[in-house]
Amino acid sequence: MFECFRSGAGEILTRADYLADFSRVHQGDINLLAKIERGQTFKEPGSPSWDAFASGDWAGALRLIENERDAIAAYFRDASQRGLVFRRVRVVEFPVSPYLQWEMNVFRLRSELGEEIRVLDARKISDLEREASLPEVIVLGHSVMYAVIYDDELQGAGARRFTDPGQISRTTREFEALYAMGEGFPEFFEREIAPLAPPTVR
Repeated sequence: MFECFRSGAGEILTRADYLADFSRVHQGDINLLAKIERGQTFKEPGSPSWDAFASGDWAGALRLIENERDAIAAYFRDASQRGLVFRRVRVVEFPVSPYLQWEMNVFRLRSELGEEIRVLDARKISDLEREASLPEVIVLGHSVMYAVIYDDELQGAGARRFTDPGQISRTTREFEALYAMGEGFPEFFEREIAPLAPPTVR
């Protein structure tokens, strides 16, 4: 699966170029935004909630997530009116990392408001990761897909861009296979995330 991402192929975009290209395609006539997330910890400076989490203010991080409710609800209302479906596969390792515990609380809100999220236990895909971990992938309709690039500080640094229709179609099918393997987000959150104590951030 995802062989086209393993060769280093694709047009390399800087972070600024990637964000601009993503925004342009996202605003176009697409019906699916599909995302695979594999890494267990990232840095998202500039996100008020992540900044609070990273400073050890867990209550503040949760409060700031909730403060985004109206903006996120408006985004998904607009997406629904456009016929755009947002699906995400989130691969999870255990024990859950502090970052992932924070991110799952972000996803709780997004799931409530319209994002279709399924959680995939990393142990279920061990046979797919014998040579390399799954890539961090975003597919936008039939137009373009990206393999997100992260720097040594685990911050987004750009992406590799793919536009070949055959590769996009194949990747979408592979995404749907992983999505079908995953567990519904609400059930996972209530069982695995809700009972956790506030994370310790080093």
